[in-house]
Amino acid sequence: MTHENISMLTALAAATDDRIIFDLAGIEASYDVLTRELPEVAVRFAMKACPVDEVISCLAERGAGVDAANPNEIAQAIGSGVPVELIHYGNTIKSDRNILDAYRLGIRDFATDSLEDVTAIAENAPGARVFCRLATDGQGALWGLTNKFGCSAADAVLVLERARETGLTPSGLSVHVGSQQMTAEAWRSAFDKLVDVLEVLHGRGIFLDHVNLGGGLPALGYLNKRGERLDPPLDKIFAVIREGMRRCREVPGHELGFIVEPGRYLVADHGAIRAHVSRLSTRQTPGGEHEHWLYLSCGKFNGLYEMDELQYRLTFPTHPDAVHVPAVVAGPTCDSDDAYSREHGLVRVPRTVASGDPVWVLSSGAYAISYMTQGFNGFSPLPYTCIRGDHRPAGAGGEGRK
Repeated sequence: MTHENISMLTALAAATDDRIIFDLAGIEASYDVLTRELPEVAVRFAMKACPVDEVISCLAERGAGVDAANPNEIAQAIGSGVPVELIHYGNTIKSDRNILDAYRLGIRDFATDSLEDVTAIAENAPGARVFCRLATDGQGALWGLTNKFGCSAADAVLVLERARETGLTPSGLSVHVGSQQMTAEAWRSAFDKLVDVLEVLHGRGIFLDHVNLGGGLPALGYLNKRGERLDPPLDKIFAVIREGMRRCREVPGHELGFIVEPGRYLVADHGAIRAHVSRLSTRQTPGGEHEHWLYLSCGKFNGLYEMDELQYRLTFPTHPDAVHVPAVVAGPTCDSDDAYSREHGLVRVPRTVASGDPVWVLSSGAYAISYMTQGFNGFSPLPYTCIRGDHRPAGAGGEGRK
């Protein structure tokens, strides 16, 4: 939906109640672009970005696998038609029971980043393949994903040596440059780390068969804090990834395939929320100035959880030519966090909007379903509908499945 998706806009206009709409054809088109740009890379959809059966199924039909975070996601992926051999257990945080349950479901690829975890994998998933996740600094991303995940280069060598000692297959290295990564330099830095560790592993007689490049590929439809469209350098990012793959393959001893785990890149711009205005109000600030507040029917707890870090595009279809005023945008709950961060500045909204007027929240297809509560403060999760480009319903689903 980076160039306005007419089918999506038609579906939004036809909706009479609040809901999320996903365009499956658009998601498939993004997948096709990705596989053209990176033809030698296997895709594992990060299903946490959009755990919707219809979305998972349409990507599986294209040949995508899944990056899953626990046995529940694994079971959903299998039920949505993903071959179990294309499901990667990408979460480095898992209990012994999680590992055993995943192994019983047929999972043989596990991510790890500690000696303790790799030992648990050996005990509960004998003979499995392990990928050790390297830490990155996350610079240039809206969500850096630092601190909690990944290990140092030195620890990665120890982890993969432990895997070999315990009968596991030391299969690969993985990285994640941070979610909504806006720079190509982050990818170049990640490849520097990967090449260094591959060279050390070669000296230790450990030869890998894969490098997992993780997620981080950016969506195009978000706005910056000035209300301007973000412009991530996707062409440059793809070029840096292709060059980095070449560098990795030049390290002797390893016969490497590559995996990528996109989430928001595939779904963000092909999902939109039909919401409505609760109220546009004016109030006096402590400094004596007057400011407008636009309260929407959905917010952080039912569809717009990521509003702390990004600004969604809002369209007011019944007020195309109205005079606009700057406003703070907030959700409907009585929670003070349910509003855009002040760092985003004010959003321009039509002065004439009234309670009940429709609002379209564009490029909101990533993490809207995933992060919704089961009815915080009495506000229900949004249902969803899937279309396939020409506005014929391709499936409809329930109340914001997590």
